[in-house]
Amino acid sequence: MPAKKSESQKDGLAPQIDPALRYEDAVKELEKLIVDMESGKFSLEETLLAYQRGAALLKHCQAMLLQVEQQVRVFEG
Repeated sequence: MPAKKSESQKDGLAPQIDPALRYEDAVKELEKLIVDMESGKFSLEETLLAYQRGAALLKHCQAMLLQVEQQVRVFEG
């Protein structure tokens, strides 16, 4: 179940992701959120919070992949 609303979520801001969160852990959490959301066990508010968390996790993963891609290009360059 997603965490309770933080002050930033109450204000409509995206949930904060710990920058030190490992890619593998973020993907695992994202996969669990998807399974939980598809199960229908969340209320509407919980589903919205889970979606927001998932979107933030996805953005975090994409940023990490971009950073690694840039590093590989430097090594290949």
